[in-house]
Amino acid sequence: MEAKYEELTQALSSPDIVNDSAKYQKTAKAHAELTQVVQKYREFKDLTRGIKESRQMVAEETDAEMKAYAQQELSELEQRLSAVQEELKVLLLPKDPNDEKNIIVEIRAGTGGDEASLFAAELFRMYNRYAETQHWKVEVLSSSESGVGGLKEVIAIIEGKGVYSKLKYESGVHRVQRVPQTETQGRVHTSAVTVAVLPEAEEVDIKIEAKDIRIDTFCSSGPGGQSVNTTYSAVRITHLPTNTVVSCQDEKSQIKNREKGMRVLRARLYEVEQQKQADALAKERKQQVGSGDRSEKIRTYNFPQNRVTDHRIGYTVHQLSEFMDGKINALIEALITHYQAERMKEQSTVVG
Repeated sequence: MEAKYEELTQALSSPDIVNDSAKYQKTAKAHAELTQVVQKYREFKDLTRGIKESRQMVAEETDAEMKAYAQQELSELEQRLSAVQEELKVLLLPKDPNDEKNIIVEIRAGTGGDEASLFAAELFRMYNRYAETQHWKVEVLSSSESGVGGLKEVIAIIEGKGVYSKLKYESGVHRVQRVPQTETQGRVHTSAVTVAVLPEAEEVDIKIEAKDIRIDTFCSSGPGGQSVNTTYSAVRITHLPTNTVVSCQDEKSQIKNREKGMRVLRARLYEVEQQKQADALAKERKQQVGSGDRSEKIRTYNFPQNRVTDHRIGYTVHQLSEFMDGKINALIEALITHYQAERMKEQSTVVG
């Protein structure tokens, strides 16, 4: 990898590459992908060399003070080497090919009626605020409001660097426990919202034949189903082989709604293909792999106790208001670390 990195570094200054923008972008991307692991490997080599020199100094030094200094330096270098080895193991894990993709996020109110729709809107706001901190762009593809100002459903695309790598573990059932605003008795109710995170598929990932889709147009509707305009700008796309249906009505232009609808359709069909592959792998390994069952309860938001608990990794934080304001990065990183450790275990089992 280091040799390839050097080769790509040289190529980036080659006139043939510099003068061809497509080649340059491809080379720069390949170079960037290797940079982190090569830098870590070079740190590993520097530490190994430093440890060898320190050991020699400890063995040969006759001055007690200098010997103690060398011993302390050796201890620090060995400690750092151990950490760098673990970091290298993570960097050398097979990359998820979807990690750099944009995502389609689908949030739907589940059990709990109006209260569930209100929480769905709060969850969507939470992801919006988190996206702001990551400098990502959020664009609503379609939404359906409830009569109390919540969201029965919202589908959005989030674009930016490494979006899927950060949010892929958010799929599942998010449970909320709190006293609804409409509850006069002050009793705590439990409601649920489902979140689905799909990597956005490119046209090269999923080919959709024109003969396989049916497109219907209709008037956009607002809360309660009332028509909000008289033009047939809303679009419903049906993928006939799988009977997958996508609706999009947020734009006033039928062409734009169709474009957005096709993005959602590609993402859903891509997820179906991924699940088929994951199921095949699971059959071979006798264990479930992939992003997990979407019907699984992954997290509880308990408002009376100001607590968020992620049930998969036993992570609990007592700062619910900050969490709902988009400060979710600590949990995101904890999930990534947990699943990286699981993959490392899996790799060592396969190697063993």
